Amino acid sequence: MAEELAAAGVAPHVAEPADTAFARGRKRHAKTGKTDSRHLRELLAEGRLPECWIPPSQVLECRALLETYHDLRREHTAWVQRIHAVFFHQGAPRLGEAALRTAQDLEALRAAAATHLSAAGQLQVATALGMLAALEADLDVLRHRLLDAARHLAGAKVLAARLYGVGPVTALAMTCWLAGAGRFSSSRKAVRFAGLDVTVYSSDSRRSPGRLSRQGPAVLRWAVYEAGKTHARASAPDHAYYTAVKDRKDGKRAALPEARKILRQAVHILAELGDDALGAA
Repeated sequence: MAEELAAAGVAPHVAEPADTAFARGRKRHAKTGKTDSRHLRELLAEGRLPECWIPPSQVLECRALLETYHDLRREHTAWVQRIHAVFFHQGAPRLGEAALRTAQDLEALRAAAATHLSAAGQLQVATALGMLAALEADLDVLRHRLLDAARHLAGAKVLAARLYGVGPVTALAMTCWLAGAGRFSSSRKAVRFAGLDVTVYSSDSRRSPGRLSRQGPAVLRWAVYEAGKTHARASAPDHAYYTAVKDRKDGKRAALPEARKILRQAVHILAELGDDALGAA
């Protein structure tokens, strides 16, 4: 709607719900659409309207590409898991983790399917491989567009250069969802925005405490988590901490604090850049 208003020559304003409700004070009458409209109009006329950040069109375009890339990555993973499941359900030998990475691996997979699977199982595997080939072609096109966008966005270039484990795609995602002057008053709020904060007990929620809230953009959460996993490398600056947590818990628990740390560092870097982070590199 903000884009349509701007195209019509109207300056859009998006109110922040919580701060706008706080500015109203205690309700003395029933809340209706008319009273809400009057309240917003009065705040805007007085210059007191707490506003949400409206991303520019180039950011919206990059977000759309990132969301499509994330969707295709998830679908690619699902088809790989289906191939493993077919082999498992028909009692065939277990496939390795790298069974689909090279042309030789694919030929070995087809030979194993012909040897150990039924006709229906072979058709399932052939269908999955066809879907994977189509997805990989689309992913390759999207990846090149995302890399090109990251090269031409100042914030993405700075993040990729200064943060360990942050590649162009992750840097682009963090810039598109976290950049902008005055977006977050603290890095803790950015962690909450990404859904990487831990939930606490609440009587109106069915989710048990101590789990990730998983609110906010899933693409940002996925990208930062993947960056956090890079600290499993021996050359990573936080490798010792990652290894200690992995030995005590598991790899997922070890990657989460690294992801939060990367996100906090990115927020501070983008805050230094301000609106220049969204400019051309």
